[in-house]
Amino acid sequence: WHPGRWRIRQAEEWADTLVGYGGPDGVRHAVFPAAVEAWAEFGGLAFDLVGPGRQLARTPFLLDPLCGLHQPRTLFDLGRALGTQLAPLGEEAYGQALLAVDEEGRVYSLDHTGEWFLGHGIDQAISTLVLGTAPERLRAPEDHG
Repeated sequence: WHPGRWRIRQAEEWADTLVGYGGPDGVRHAVFPAAVEAWAEFGGLAFDLVGPGRQLARTPFLLDPLCGLHQPRTLFDLGRALGTQLAPLGEEAYGQALLAVDEEGRVYSLDHTGEWFLGHGIDQAISTLVLGTAPERLRAPEDHG
């Protein structure tokens, strides 16, 4: 990565692929400016990290939205719960977690243990992952019924 990195053609190709993919239930991926901008600046970058971090062990991650190609329903459902739309951003630990970005540029991680908030922007999310800082767990709204 370097300041000014901007691979918009690659980002547009990813957008076309994601929009063209329809899951078996007909749900399609959301594509919006914050996602395309994140893909253009950071897409394709791989971080091969291991070892201790500030609070958690650091794990490798890849910023490639096609890692989430087959997850439109998962992203749609979480986005609906959060009141936003989500687009795939990449993966952690060779597919053990899916990275996603919302319309405001906030970044999330989804794994078998739950959903996690990584940062208010991709810069903050990358710092969280690189430094091994504990992310904030997303909580379901309390059921008052």
